[in-house]
Amino acid sequence: MPPRIHIIRHAQGEHNATRDYSIRDAVLTPKGKGQCSSLQSAFKYHNEIDIVFSSPLRRTIQTASLSLGPTLARKEVPFVLLPPLQEVSDVGCDVGLADTAEDVKQILPTLFAEGELPFDYNKIDGSHVTPGWNSKKGYWAYEYGAIGKRAADLRSFLLERPEKQIALVTHGAFAHFLTEDWDVEDPMTGTAWLNCEHRIFDFTPESTGTDAHLQETEESMSSRGAEKREHDPHVLEELVKVSSNESLG
Repeated sequence: MPPRIHIIRHAQGEHNATRDYSIRDAVLTPKGKGQCSSLQSAFKYHNEIDIVFSSPLRRTIQTASLSLGPTLARKEVPFVLLPPLQEVSDVGCDVGLADTAEDVKQILPTLFAEGELPFDYNKIDGSHVTPGWNSKKGYWAYEYGAIGKRAADLRSFLLERPEKQIALVTHGAFAHFLTEDWDVEDPMTGTAWLNCEHRIFDFTPESTGTDAHLQETEESMSSRGAEKREHDPHVLEELVKVSSNESLG
């Protein structure tokens, strides 16, 4: 049975608070850390998550660590950084500082205060952080088609995972591409996800390894007062084309 996917947008970053999007790989604000604390208390699935995947950007690493501390304190739960979860744009705040796995090891001590985490941050697996992931070129480009391809590949990857429940910590704009929820004026520049918002998704019954799609659970939608939306992949494809054409107009 395909895994259930818990998607979390990062908490408030310095770039969100200041509107200065040139800040390279922005970290969380004190308010953002408070949002993580609130999510940690409200999150009902700490004992059910089997693996945590996070964007390698600093604010998502912090959000995953501070929001899912009780989950990650379970030694059997891996914490893996996945470049495909990075944000879509090529402005400074969305460009990762760590070029390699070794760089990840160097920045981790700067992200957390002593005693701030209930687990050893050395468990964080940065092996997928390889040169070029933060280039914003080619596969990683700030282009509609490239981002859509990245999101589709990630859905296929997740569909084939052996875990029952997976937590993803990512970014607001990319979350729209990943979930194919176009309830936003322009997913290339904005998001309808709140900072530190948590939503839950299952794969559609028609999903295959080469054509996988997510649908938000009724419980998740009800908790945020959302209405049911279209899940047919063919209809969604048409919506993507319309959204893309409008963004270019």
